[in-house]
Amino acid sequence: MQSTGFTRNLFACAFASMALVSYAGAEQTQTTAVSTVSSSAVASTQVTPAAVVKHYADIAYANYSDGLTTAKALQKAVETFLQAPTEANLAKAKEAWIAARVPYQQTEVFRFGNAIVDDWEGQVNAWPLDEGLIDYVDASYEHELGNEGAKANIIANATLKIGNNSLDVSKLTPKLLADLNELGGSEANVASGYHAIEFLLWGQDLNGTNPGAGKRPATDYTAGKACTNGNCERRAAYLKAAAELLVNDLDEMVKQWSPTVANNYRQQLLNEKPEDGLRKMLFGMGSLALGELAGERIKVALEANSPEDEHDCFSDNTHYSHYYNGKGVKNIYFGEYKRVDGSVLSGPSLADLVKQKDANKAKAIASAFNNTEQALQAMVDSAKNGFAFDQLIAANNKKANQIPQNAIQALVAETAAIEMAAGLIGVSNLSPDTADHEFN
Repeated sequence: MQSTGFTRNLFACAFASMALVSYAGAEQTQTTAVSTVSSSAVASTQVTPAAVVKHYADIAYANYSDGLTTAKALQKAVETFLQAPTEANLAKAKEAWIAARVPYQQTEVFRFGNAIVDDWEGQVNAWPLDEGLIDYVDASYEHELGNEGAKANIIANATLKIGNNSLDVSKLTPKLLADLNELGGSEANVASGYHAIEFLLWGQDLNGTNPGAGKRPATDYTAGKACTNGNCERRAAYLKAAAELLVNDLDEMVKQWSPTVANNYRQQLLNEKPEDGLRKMLFGMGSLALGELAGERIKVALEANSPEDEHDCFSDNTHYSHYYNGKGVKNIYFGEYKRVDGSVLSGPSLADLVKQKDANKAKAIASAFNNTEQALQAMVDSAKNGFAFDQLIAANNKKANQIPQNAIQALVAETAAIEMAAGLIGVSNLSPDTADHEFN
């Protein structure tokens, strides 16, 4: 996406208009055992930019490590399900997928500012996707115009005809799925990652803006005459390959942030000027909060009243994906990350640097983060009460629409706060990516 940025005046107006409220807290989507707190204690002396950037790298390593751990648990649940494709085992695989989203969505704050992450991310979390590329779809299926691969149905066909090219897809491997991403030049052709796996577990959500998620039967993976919708063995092979590729991809990113791997991205980042690291941190935070989360993930779906544009559209897990995106931004500002085992990694932070410059403004900036977390929590609470994101974006329901609208406004104000923080610590002209969205 193109980085265009907003004017400081617009951000300042948005920031000033938001009420400053305290953090209400949010529940994890999974139960974790509480372990000994892992903490990088902040010294009583002045916090330095170099220390903040190093701790940022430590959080990235911990966060991606948790992503890998939960992806491996998902892979194991998928393998158990494929060995015994019962409804109970399918439910466990779905639970593992939802648990895996908790750490991963928090890692997205490392995008934008770090090109190595943004270049890699498409294979892992690209969306929305034209699911007809992968498997059977309902007759009502609508796909991106001009996408030649939108109804290719890899699972039903050993050969694909795209334009003048014939592709052999008889053997479904992790490498093949990776190669099929953006087939024919269309970004809607997503063959791998969390959302491909999500579709293979849930199937299409045909409920529109009414209640309910996808309802793929476990028998879609049953061999022999009990197989529903055909090609059960190839569907199983596809799901297995997609889970394996996800684990491989996350393992690659863990190594890039590891403190024990030579000549990786972590070393490159820490060898740069600390001020360059701070800019990457702040730009990533602002771009995720504004252009990506407020714009692409909430505003687009809300204005179009389109569940096809919701992030986790097959599982109706979108409220948690949005919440944990916001959590990821807050993690980096405050230098604190709660791991999936319950331990907490904390250390020198942007918040510390800001507080050293102006304690009063530091309080106002902290309130903006808390305000955003509360607004995103409201979407989680709504879903728990039976009104999920795809219902909140339905047309002609101003009361429901106000919940995601409040989240957008809070994210705009938070981005203003991020720019204020940047200015205080000497990072000028931040210009977070707006993804070409305008916010009133």
